[in-house]
Amino acid sequence: MAKAAVVFWSATGNTEAMAAAVADGAKVDLLQTAAFSASDLAKYDAVAFGCPAMGAEELEEDEVEPLFAAMEGDLGGKKIALFGSYGWGDGEWMRTWEERVKNAGAVLTHDSVICCEAPDEDAVEACKALGASLNQ
Repeated sequence: MAKAAVVFWSATGNTEAMAAAVADGAKVDLLQTAAFSASDLAKYDAVAFGCPAMGAEELEEDEVEPLFAAMEGDLGGKKIALFGSYGWGDGEWMRTWEERVKNAGAVLTHDSVICCEAPDEDAVEACKALGASLNQ
C-alpha cells in the first residue's frame, strides 16, 4: 500500500468535511496545511490536497498557495488528488489547480471533487473514492 496523506485547509468546515471523507476512503490521517511542509512531500507516495475556492476563485493565499508553490517543482511522478468546496463561480480554481499539477508532471489519481458549500451524500461518496484512489 502506498504511503499517502490528505492535506487540507478549511475556513468554514466544508472542505474539512470533504477531507475527512477522503481520509476515510484512503485510510490515512488528516494533516492541516500548517502541519505539512514542502519537505514532507518526499515522505509520501500519494497526497490528496484540499482547498476551497477563495477570492476570485483562487487557492487560499496565506497557507495553501505558498505551500503548493514550494512543492510544485517536486511533484513529478507523484500521485496527487484534489478536492475542495466553493460558494460561487463554476470551479475555475480547481481547473487551474489541476493544470498546475499536470504541468508539474504529477499523476492525478482521480477526477477532482468539488461541491458547493457543505458536501452532500454524493460528494462524501466521491471524496471516499478519491481517497481510495491514493492507494491504487
